[in-house]
Amino acid sequence: MGETTMDVWEAMSTARTIRRFTDEPVDDATLARCLQAASWAPSGANAQAWRFVVLRSPEQRVVVGKAAKHALDVIEPVYGMSRPADDDNSRRARNNRATYELHDRAGEYTSVLFVQQNFTTASELLLGGSIFPAMQNFLLAARSQGLGACLTGWASYEGEPLFREAVGVPADWIIAGHVVVGWPRGHHGPVRRKPLRDIVSLNHWDDDPGPLADGPYSVS
Repeated sequence: MGETTMDVWEAMSTARTIRRFTDEPVDDATLARCLQAASWAPSGANAQAWRFVVLRSPEQRVVVGKAAKHALDVIEPVYGMSRPADDDNSRRARNNRATYELHDRAGEYTSVLFVQQNFTTASELLLGGSIFPAMQNFLLAARSQGLGACLTGWASYEGEPLFREAVGVPADWIIAGHVVVGWPRGHHGPVRRKPLRDIVSLNHWDDDPGPLADGPYSVS
């Protein structure tokens, strides 16, 4: 079990992406709380035109494993990734090692597919605003309960048709994202983020944010 927290500020500032998990399964009650939190998210016109599909049967886990392999084939050259040597303990090597483990063991984990109905009058970015908050709520609820979670790109690339066929996603629905969830092997946060001064401006693109950059919460 990971560290739990009921403090929303702590949850947000320590919800680090987890890529290494124990073999302990996620129980229904804990997972259901994450799904409930997702359903509380805002939705355009309160349409709630979303589906959260839990993938954990042996058959669906095979599909997840195949999608993860396709994704790894794509991201390796993009990020210049390679499997690190056993004696390499640099930060990059540790990160890559965890990434490879996640992809290698993808078929062992529970995961959730987030799907949004496609309304042709709205752009995909606008539609994303009706499903991405649900995904964030899910991630924060997972962190609050001590779970680890990782938002993946496995439903992109060649993985999308695999998921569509396996799940039976209708043609007029968009696969918005895919999250792996489990009990972490390791610890949560704090997250590493740019300081507010690098990303906030006041009134104009290049204007200094002044005291708005002096946030009360610091992460490093």
